[in-house]
Amino acid sequence: MAVKLAFIGRVPDADPEKHRCVIETPVYQLYVVMVENQRQAIEVCETLASKEGVDQITLCPAFTHRDVGEIADVVGENIAIAVARRDSPSNRILTEAKKREGLV
Repeated sequence: MAVKLAFIGRVPDADPEKHRCVIETPVYQLYVVMVENQRQAIEVCETLASKEGVDQITLCPAFTHRDVGEIADVVGENIAIAVARRDSPSNRILTEAKKREGLV
């Protein structure tokens, strides 16, 4: 049996039915799903918790503290919630990349 992890990314043009994958090793299963908004994130996390039995969900930096709390409430206390956060230099680098691509 594998440890099941999930990463949820929030991006403006995501379709969670289309923008997803599962990466498997003998020890881990990693579900990666891109969502457009909080409503989709809640739906995806609820499904990953109830149907896939994930042990941990990691959220991208675009999720606010309130978003994280809502998701934690939905999936329950038996699933670990982690949030990826960037430091100031990393924020600057990502902002420049988004500008380059016309996203900011």
